[in-house]
Amino acid sequence: MARRLLRCLIRLLRAASIIGVPRRSLGRQFGWLWAAYAVSAYGSGLGFGALPLIAVLVLHAGPAQVSALSAVGPAVGALIALPLGPWVEFHRKRPVMIAMDLARFAAVLSVPVAYAAGQLGFAQLLVVSAVVAAAKIAFTAAAGAYLKGLVRPDDLLVANARFESTTWSSIAVGPPLGGAAIGLFGPVATVVADAFSYLLSALGIAAIRGREERPGRIGTGRVRAGELLDGWRHILTHPGLRALYLNNLLVAGPIMATEPLLAVLMLGELGFAPWQYGLAFAAPCVGGLIGSRLARRVVTRYGQHRILRTVGTLRAVWPIGLVLVQPGVAGLVTVIAVELGLIICMSLFTPVLATYRLQHTPEDRIARTLSAWSISNSAAIAVLSALSGLLAAATSPRTAIAVAGLLVLASPLLLTRLVADLRPPSSGPAVSCVRGSQRSAVRRGRTGRRSSP
Repeated sequence: MARRLLRCLIRLLRAASIIGVPRRSLGRQFGWLWAAYAVSAYGSGLGFGALPLIAVLVLHAGPAQVSALSAVGPAVGALIALPLGPWVEFHRKRPVMIAMDLARFAAVLSVPVAYAAGQLGFAQLLVVSAVVAAAKIAFTAAAGAYLKGLVRPDDLLVANARFESTTWSSIAVGPPLGGAAIGLFGPVATVVADAFSYLLSALGIAAIRGREERPGRIGTGRVRAGELLDGWRHILTHPGLRALYLNNLLVAGPIMATEPLLAVLMLGELGFAPWQYGLAFAAPCVGGLIGSRLARRVVTRYGQHRILRTVGTLRAVWPIGLVLVQPGVAGLVTVIAVELGLIICMSLFTPVLATYRLQHTPEDRIARTLSAWSISNSAAIAVLSALSGLLAAATSPRTAIAVAGLLVLASPLLLTRLVADLRPPSSGPAVSCVRGSQRSAVRRGRTGRRSSP
């Protein structure tokens, strides 16, 4: 039954123009991977912000506790995931993805079980957040390595754009339905759906046929000390990856740190209903479909490096606008407008960045590089969420949101400073030699064509 549902989802993903996916077949195996990802993404969309909402609505948590939930969970998850990067690198990736999905299924399902038994507490939410964060890092590392071996190099951007468009379509559909489900069935209804989406994802990945090649070194259960830092070593010694990595930390951390604060501001101080909160983040996701659909076209026209520099700068101007949120319709429109601009930029930037990262990482270091990248993001989010929570408790959520917006607004300065690291090899003696050899080859080709009958 589950396999039939996943097959139907594959057909819908291929046919539905609403999610903005180019009609280009990447093979049956990618179709199963895409369907599994979509099921998980739509489950997470339904459960968007579920743990902070439960903390506010069920446990009556304040700004400091909600920020701690968003900080401690990812921080502990990042520590747990630290040895997982090398471990994933030297194991087959498909079993790892299945195991991580099952781990998330068990962890998330424990929340409604504890709620039904009247035993749900804040400590359990912290544990679940940490387990989910660690499993997500390991899953992402395995999936990235698996994807690079699954599709052709020139199809990587298409594949990443499809994942990106599915992510935003799930957020567009999920939060309004999730808000309605919370109103009808209680605060943990969406958590149940999120949990079972991980189970369906595991079944979809298990349905992928074909033998996966063994990695260069078979995992023995032991991780060498030097391998723990290999991912960061590769990122920091590669000029382009280093620039994008540092810039991304200064953007992703403050943006994610404002999410729980905005929940407290909108649901608490400004009196928005849960469905309005969900709508404020669902409606702008149309921009995600637009940006992800444009990714391949704009890269073809303007080049990968120019898109990374330009869009990476444009995405920083939006978050500061959240400071202007007021009660009522005007405040709701403000949030939607700010999020729309931000999401268009992010959905265009993210698949290009993901493709660049895979293209510039050797196959035997993909899992460690992606794991290091995710761990750093989680650590940045954890630290900034904790600091934002303390600042919000000392001042107000609006003040903390303003500070986070200013940090993001300053991030293009780093990208501009490191712009030389992102410059493609378009000038210089080496390139002149290459161009000279290309012109010679063209002349030889023309000569050959003239001499041929």
